[in-house]
Amino acid sequence: MNGRRRRASLLPTERKATGGRLPPAAVAWPGGSFRRDDLPELPPQPAPARIKVLHVITKFWAGAGGNTLLTVLGSDPARYETWVAGCRGGPLWARAERAGVVTVRLERFHEFISPVNDLFVLVQLIRLIRRERFVIVHTHSAKAGFLGRLAAWLCHTPVVVHTLHGLPFHDHMSALRRRLYLLLDRLVRPMTDAFLAVAPQVAREAVERRIASPGDVAVVPSAVELDEIPSDPDPAARVDLGIPSDVPLIGTVGRLEYQKAPLDFVRMAARVAAVRPDARFVMVGEGPLAADAEAEARRLSVEVRLVGFRPDAPRIASSFDVFVISSLYEGLGRALTEAVASGRPVVATAVNGVPDLIEPGCTGLLAPPGDPAALADCVLWMLAHPAEAARMGATGSGHVRWMFDPALMCALIDQTYCRLLGLPGSDAEPPPTTSAASVGPWMSGHWRSPGRFPDGRDEARNGTPPAIDRGDIQ
Repeated sequence: MNGRRRRASLLPTERKATGGRLPPAAVAWPGGSFRRDDLPELPPQPAPARIKVLHVITKFWAGAGGNTLLTVLGSDPARYETWVAGCRGGPLWARAERAGVVTVRLERFHEFISPVNDLFVLVQLIRLIRRERFVIVHTHSAKAGFLGRLAAWLCHTPVVVHTLHGLPFHDHMSALRRRLYLLLDRLVRPMTDAFLAVAPQVAREAVERRIASPGDVAVVPSAVELDEIPSDPDPAARVDLGIPSDVPLIGTVGRLEYQKAPLDFVRMAARVAAVRPDARFVMVGEGPLAADAEAEARRLSVEVRLVGFRPDAPRIASSFDVFVISSLYEGLGRALTEAVASGRPVVATAVNGVPDLIEPGCTGLLAPPGDPAALADCVLWMLAHPAEAARMGATGSGHVRWMFDPALMCALIDQTYCRLLGLPGSDAEPPPTTSAASVGPWMSGHWRSPGRFPDGRDEARNGTPPAIDRGDIQ
């Protein structure tokens, strides 16, 4: 075990004394409670030193990129000086820069393994970390997670945090490549002070695969920009698509690539159309398998409308009667989270962190990955039971709009930083330390009937998301 590693959890006797919860880094520290409004004007005072944080990410776009953007935008500028380093490309760099985040595009940085280029990137990171003397290096995704943690360790960075947006290996890659990725992640495990996971199952798999130590993983939900997600269908969306308002519309949003299994969506559509010929199907997104999806639709004689990339994808998705995720592997996709937030009935494959959000009969239905027939059966059930499907959508929406709020995510990350630095943290609940047997706030059976607190606050926003009684589902 590396000697610089911090203890991320309490000993059993300490846990007993504290009720099983991590204590705050400083208890009732008074610095933030002094009143200064009754003082005369003070002479100039030195500004408090800010904590320099470097986020290292491979691709600053899509799911992990969106999560990282919300993290840096939500960081307290009075406490943190925030930087982001990653490969070129994507629309998020400009947003970060407009918010005052310092950005660094790393040359020759790609997501695939390339020893010469990767060494060049590592040298860039070492020079950057040594020059700027970051207090915290926070890494995201597989390649950036390895290179960023290695560079931080070589530079003796005080705190190193890694977010598990998903696992870098899966059953659909070659055994040799899977073993290599697993080995690389295990090599940098001792160089990491804390792990954050976007879902309990992701945390559990990381512990089981020994890329994170038991007790070192905190579950922090990957926030989405809730204000940009419509809670009601937009009738104009169907007009834009040329689809009548009185026909069932089944759709998906995501890149058309191997991970998302777009051909499985097309095959599902063919099976649903055989039973419900009035149904319509839409795929929002672009990618290398777009032509293959169109060819498969022609082969199966089913009409599937591919509309390409749409900046208004959440608005388009709000018009779906059923939102389908056909992924073969998925940490906890942002498209899925946004679909649930919009109140859409969801059918998804039971992979990685997806079952943490989609509880069958409560917030949607699940099917095995790589099984278009099972997906079709779930979609047909949703279409045959519209009232129950709508109730699942409403339950999921309340849950997501409570748990996936950006302010909550940023507060939990801030508390993790403060705990590792021994500083007073925010007022948010401490993120649960997750072992292979614990799922923190996503605990099964958490769902119950909606209601209101005595002071009138809505439960969906303040503690317990609304739910349905699964006994009503047939």
